[in-house]
Amino acid sequence: MTTSRTDGASAPGPKIGGDLHPRVLSSGQGVRDWLGELADAAADADLSRLAGFCRSGSADAARLGAVMALSPYLRASIQWRPAILEDLFEEDAGHRIDRLIGAMADGAEGETTEAAMMKRLREVKREVSLLIALRDLFGAASPADTTECLSRLAEAAIGAALRFCLAAAHKAGRIVLPDPADPETGCGLFVLAMGKLGARELNYSSDIDLIVFFDAECGIAADPMEAVPEFSKIVRRLVRLLNERTGDGYVFRTDLRLRPDPGAMPLAITTDMAMTYYESSGRNWERAAMIKARPVAGDRWVARAFLNELSPFVWRKYLDFAAVADIQDMKSRIDTHRGFGDVVVAGHNVKLGRGGIREAEFFVQAQQLIAGGRNPALRTRRTDETLGLLAQYGWLGAAQRDDLLDAYWFLRRVEHAIQMEHDEQTHELPQDEAGLAGIAGLLGFSAYEAFETRFLRTLRIVDERFNALFNDGRSRKVAEAPEPDAVLRLLASDTDPEGIAAIEAMGFARPADVARVVRSWNIGRYRATRTQKARERLSDVLPALLEAFADAPDPDGSVAAFDRFLAGLPSGIQFFSLIASNPKTLHLLLLILTAAPSMAATLAQRPHVFDALLDPAFYDEVPDRALMEARLEAFLADANGYEDVLARLRIFASEQRFLVGARMLSGVVDLAETGPAFSNIADVVLNALLIAAVAEFSRVHGRVDGMRLVLLGMGRLGSRELTASSDVDLILLYDHDEEAETSDGDRPLAVQVYFTRLTQRLIAALTSPMREGTLYEVDFRLRPSGNAGPLATRWKAFRKYQETEAWTWERMALTRARTLAGDEEMRAIVGDTIAELLARPSDAEAVTKDVVTMRGRIGRDKPPRGTLDLKLRPGGLVDLEFIAQWAQLSGQISPDPGCETVDILAAYERAAAGGGPGSSGPTPLTEAMQTLSAVMQLARLAPAGTNEIEDLPARLVERIAQALNVADANGIAEALDRATSQVRTLFVARLGDPDAAKPAEA
Repeated sequence: MTTSRTDGASAPGPKIGGDLHPRVLSSGQGVRDWLGELADAAADADLSRLAGFCRSGSADAARLGAVMALSPYLRASIQWRPAILEDLFEEDAGHRIDRLIGAMADGAEGETTEAAMMKRLREVKREVSLLIALRDLFGAASPADTTECLSRLAEAAIGAALRFCLAAAHKAGRIVLPDPADPETGCGLFVLAMGKLGARELNYSSDIDLIVFFDAECGIAADPMEAVPEFSKIVRRLVRLLNERTGDGYVFRTDLRLRPDPGAMPLAITTDMAMTYYESSGRNWERAAMIKARPVAGDRWVARAFLNELSPFVWRKYLDFAAVADIQDMKSRIDTHRGFGDVVVAGHNVKLGRGGIREAEFFVQAQQLIAGGRNPALRTRRTDETLGLLAQYGWLGAAQRDDLLDAYWFLRRVEHAIQMEHDEQTHELPQDEAGLAGIAGLLGFSAYEAFETRFLRTLRIVDERFNALFNDGRSRKVAEAPEPDAVLRLLASDTDPEGIAAIEAMGFARPADVARVVRSWNIGRYRATRTQKARERLSDVLPALLEAFADAPDPDGSVAAFDRFLAGLPSGIQFFSLIASNPKTLHLLLLILTAAPSMAATLAQRPHVFDALLDPAFYDEVPDRALMEARLEAFLADANGYEDVLARLRIFASEQRFLVGARMLSGVVDLAETGPAFSNIADVVLNALLIAAVAEFSRVHGRVDGMRLVLLGMGRLGSRELTASSDVDLILLYDHDEEAETSDGDRPLAVQVYFTRLTQRLIAALTSPMREGTLYEVDFRLRPSGNAGPLATRWKAFRKYQETEAWTWERMALTRARTLAGDEEMRAIVGDTIAELLARPSDAEAVTKDVVTMRGRIGRDKPPRGTLDLKLRPGGLVDLEFIAQWAQLSGQISPDPGCETVDILAAYERAAAGGGPGSSGPTPLTEAMQTLSAVMQLARLAPAGTNEIEDLPARLVERIAQALNVADANGIAEALDRATSQVRTLFVARLGDPDAAKPAEA
């Protein structure tokens, strides 16, 4: 960097860089010639280059003079040791910062005295802090760089101080270090940085929040019974080294109050004690704090293991809106206690005030707590990094991200300028004009008015985003207001005239009855509202609930449906918090409650499945298998053991099935996509389940030499046509080395027994009821010889059976076979072999006769149960499936196992019409298949056993009518009759009449 002289020549200046120009805006602050005084001091100390620079009159010298005029602390640091600036004529300030921090981090402090150690730490801290400040104010470092450097400085100081303390305790014989030359390695004690240091976002005069834990099993205490007091002494000495103010100043103010129960717990806490506390008593604010926890000193290996074990406490499997509500309450208490309320400049607290740094951080942390349990990618510490990821995963838009990021870093610059004045841990702007002008000048504004405009705009951006996330959290306490909304009076009295009048005005036909129901929610009638906190959350959302009910086609019926739902809800806090945070979900919730009672029952039993609807991708995608696999892998990443894997698979499958059902109801998905969507869910879940079940089984019984497994999907799973309530038809095929006789585990099993029991373990994993429900009902009867055959089938035996013994119905079933999971090489072999088996020539006449006879037998043995029994009614889905299977086995078209029935029918229709592969367009059979499949997919959302249109919920009838483009229930019945009549006519014309077919002899 060069500096201009007044005479037009140039002279080198300190290598600081940057293009910002701090300036004195208030005449009172520019009276004293600080640059001249520095030049004199430099000359006296034989620092000629610095003296010349100060007298050069250059713009760069002027901005150094402005800093000295506006910041007494930085001025004192420059005057303390002007040689710091002289050294910058040779070495860039950024490089010098890195070198000093690196030397502190790598130094061998074990041989020095405590006094020398304290002095060195303080001197390095003061020099580095000065250089960081100058780079920040001159624009040579971004706010992100500044906070990173400050954090690195603190981390290096903590590490140096801890190594000194450990080495001293080792020398005194109080502990025995595994490696005295490297005190941290293997010591079992570690320091977690919390808050801004944990995120590497330290502010200029920040306290550092630390928690110190140790693993008692490392056993380095000379007397194990004295481990806690001994390690606490080490922590106390560590704090003194950093915190105590001496003639050289201090290093960092240190706070240990974020540790568990600080009033009762020691300064050093065992990891076992900490885990017990967090699992039994940890609060939401502690979860939020642990987001930023980062090991900065001590035994890193033990620290990482501890944080991994703590992860389920911090990151819940569900979207956690109760935590958001707690964060909201905490911010409201801060506002109330500190008197923060308005967006102003003079005296505004840039950290805790409205629109300040804390609100930007809360905005990020709240969404991390909501979604981080489901998406590990969001488990980051830095605010800026997390904002980017929230945008990447759709939780906020790119414009929101950019606005908040810009606002956050601007507020951090303002915070730094405030603290650089006097090195005080303050966040409040001055009250007086001169003080405000000083801050504006430090930040490089040419006029105070420009700073005021930028600052107020920034506060309003953060305030707007914060309120949008927390649903205007500053006015949540409506129930405590002097004049509460009229409808809230009903929570206290169901005869309140104003409350009844209010809901009558909304459009409820029986307001007195509605009032009684609403009142019952607030008296602990249901489990969901028995706690005071749940009732508070209910009062927050009641007005919005009633408005949503009133907008429904049947307002009174909506209240009744919600009442039934609430009766089955195990807890209301999370659910009401979710609604409060996401009021737009109310209408979709009511649609589910009134149109799909089966989904409503699922929601009441497991309310967290509603989380799936809050994923930003809900309206934008129907996840394919690859995306589903990625999400499931992330969800299982921190599962704790086999049982937790089973529980998480149930949660994942429930959420994803619920999501597809909600998409069907809301009309954001083509109904033709729902069968493949439900099948993709089953595919990825069954694959993960097979892996987990085999691993758990092998843990006890070992493995069979050369064992390979393939899970074969049959029926609607095989043809990718599952519905919301489908069970899954499976066959487990296996192979192994010929010479293998038993497994190799601690409890070996004979080969056949091994695979049979493994299949039983898989079935149990699918069907066993857990708190999260069952995964799938499963059917293995399509294996060779049905229930009479072995539960697991060796691949060679399966192939031989299909070649020599399989009946026509078994070959029909094989047309829908699809490999889902297992050994990749064997999957390819099985798939190719099934295709070859189906391609073998058949007696077309015999196949036709068998198919017609079988359809006739089904018609006699299993007559349809009603209009909506679309599977069994004549001309229904069984007819269509049989036509597709017959077409493949009789040589009408080439077999395509595992293909959707509608595609097989389309290929058959083209062949029958003499068209080539390029022929396209709907056909009678494909149109019927699409119509019946669409109605069945929607009708399966109704309660089990609903077989008549008039028994469907009214809102579901509306949705089916919309899907068929008809007016009402009569239109639905007519459309179904047309479709099935046409299918049966085509079946009879092309295959024969099932009703006239002679029953097959037993």
